[in-house]
Amino acid sequence: MQRGHSAKPPGKLRIVAGTLRGSRLAVPDMPGLRPTADRVRETLFNWLAPVIDGARCLDLYAGTGALGIEALSRGAAECTFVERDRALARLLRENLTRLKLENAHVIEGDALSAGSLSASGGAAQAFDIVFLDPPFTEDLWEESARRLESAGRLREGGWIYVESPADADPILPSAWSLHREGRAGAVRYALYRRSAADPLS
Repeated sequence: MQRGHSAKPPGKLRIVAGTLRGSRLAVPDMPGLRPTADRVRETLFNWLAPVIDGARCLDLYAGTGALGIEALSRGAAECTFVERDRALARLLRENLTRLKLENAHVIEGDALSAGSLSASGGAAQAFDIVFLDPPFTEDLWEESARRLESAGRLREGGWIYVESPADADPILPSAWSLHREGRAGAVRYALYRRSAADPLS
């Protein structure tokens, strides 16, 4: 969920597929808030289709929670959402309740200091899929990736979705291998896999 773009966000976005297909999420008119576009989400989850069922997910800069909710709609076992803005966190909780998603947890706080990236818990708390889409106006990709690695929050063979400006070139951990990438306007979206495991078939 990027912040920092000048485009005014829509009032609603829809869940593209799965058990919640067609459900609408409110997008508040906040400066720089713009959810990942439907077309990009559809492409991403087509890439993730072989591994989404039963996955444990982390939506690290959640915003409206569109990525994590889409994952739950398509069969993910659970999702942790991290959002520092109090109003957005409250709206996210309301949407999760309205959609009857009990396998979701919202952490209200800064992503880099939230419990999701603390060192406690180790590999037992590792995620299968992480959505890394920080505010575009803040240079948080590299630090977020470093902390995900050092805190043991990515399982071996886990997947990381990274959304960034098309002209950005963040330095990511050497254990992250690029699997697929694309561009939509001024946005680059890419899927990485942690470790040198076999790619998706």
